[in-house]
Amino acid sequence: MTVNLTLVLATMILVGCGVYLMLERSLTRVLVGLVMLSNGVNLGFLVVSGPSGRPPLVDRYDVSEISDPLPQAFVLTAIVITLGTTAFLLAMAYRSWQLSGNDDVKDDVEDAAIRRLAHEDQMSDGYDLAAGETTDDALEVFDEEGDEPEGPDHDGAGPRATAQEIR
Repeated sequence: MTVNLTLVLATMILVGCGVYLMLERSLTRVLVGLVMLSNGVNLGFLVVSGPSGRPPLVDRYDVSEISDPLPQAFVLTAIVITLGTTAFLLAMAYRSWQLSGNDDVKDDVEDAAIRRLAHEDQMSDGYDLAAGETTDDALEVFDEEGDEPEGPDHDGAGPRATAQEIR
């Protein structure tokens, strides 16, 4: 089985450019990158499916002569999914343009806080729960009435859930 090198190169270029554009902050570039990536993946499906053959009609042609219809069905399904995703991203970019005058994605406040903690090499409050601490261990910071303890570990900033609310 010989593979058309031009189609493989076109697939690689489409996927590479699509991924690069999807890493941008502008929703318009993300949209173009999604379309390019989708087209590259669809072309890749058709390249790896093998050479073209007869229509997949088993009663008319020999089984060894017909083409595999499964990659074509995958590509058709991927086209429909890409169309829906493209419509959603286009609506989101248009709405962002209406509200702020540009379509750039802003930094999230929580992402900035996590990035700051990582830069300072500190652990976040949720790290202990993610590292295997159970909710019973987390409830030990409350006294019997559900009040928060006073002390150097608690900064007193913001309301926290009581032990009864968590249970």
